[in-house]
Amino acid sequence: MAEFFDALTPAHAAMIERQPMFFVATAAKDGRINLSPKGYDAFRILTPNRVAYLDLGGSGNETNAHLLEDGRITVMFCNFQQPALILRIYGQGRPVVPWDRDWEELAAHFTLMPGTRQIFDIEVESVQTSCGYGVPIMSLERERPTLLKVHAKADPVEWAGKHKTRRTSIDGLPVRTTDRYIAGDPSTIPQD
Repeated sequence: MAEFFDALTPAHAAMIERQPMFFVATAAKDGRINLSPKGYDAFRILTPNRVAYLDLGGSGNETNAHLLEDGRITVMFCNFQQPALILRIYGQGRPVVPWDRDWEELAAHFTLMPGTRQIFDIEVESVQTSCGYGVPIMSLERERPTLLKVHAKADPVEWAGKHKTRRTSIDGLPVRTTDRYIAGDPSTIPQD
């Protein structure tokens, strides 16, 4: 049975802390709905009504475009262990890029990784939990290091130039992109 909450509780925070991945969904008025899986140590609960996640450069920047146009975002966690549980955070989000005035405050909550391009700051409007009985029981074998390796080996000038030119989403919506390459904390760079 689904339950709704006005904010994250300590029990919600404990469940989120145990999850190795989460999913993010956004949409604009028209066009595609974006749904992305996220891994790594990239999610933070800042207060019961505010969360954030660190975003690395990837194949697109749909979340950025959708939040600029509409602001709506849903973050979903599935407990792949026991007890079965799905937790959704509904809120309003905004992209914060390295030159924004509140970048330093948000970035202080994370260990920056190679290729960090933005942080999504989310105001929690409501939280929903549901049974999750249809979600399989699975265990994490390990993080996939490929994305971090690609970013760590990138030429900073080429990386910045490439990401600076990505000014629209796949549906042609504008995005706020960064031209600042972030090498990340050395502890986050995978060793071969």
